[in-house]
Amino acid sequence: MAKTMSKKILIVEDEEDLRDTLADRFTKEGYEVLQAKNGEEGFNMALKEKPAIILTDILMPKKHGIDMIKDIRSLESGKSIPIIVLSNLTDAEYTSDAIEEGVFSYLVKSDWSINDVVEMVEKRLSEK
Repeated sequence: MAKTMSKKILIVEDEEDLRDTLADRFTKEGYEVLQAKNGEEGFNMALKEKPAIILTDILMPKKHGIDMIKDIRSLESGKSIPIIVLSNLTDAEYTSDAIEEGVFSYLVKSDWSINDVVEMVEKRLSEK
């Protein structure tokens, strides 16, 4: 657990229950968890806190997830932050937009468990 203590994870999700569930799990795994409830907050938090990895939804109030990702990628400090999309959207357009912006993975919410997400985050951070 000590290996993750310095790792900040930013969860950008407008569904409070899911955001809290993810935050609780990653806190138990030893991560410093940052939370944002929309894309605008997510962008501002990413800018200020420089997380090691970002988990984000796509459809959110104030700023769409893809727009937030584009804004983060436009910054020098945001080019290398791994981003994992967690969305209900299966539309190929959203998937391809996310991949074009360099997301590490695109997970459809109905197809994964919290353990899958934790495993993916740990795998990605161990590659950095």
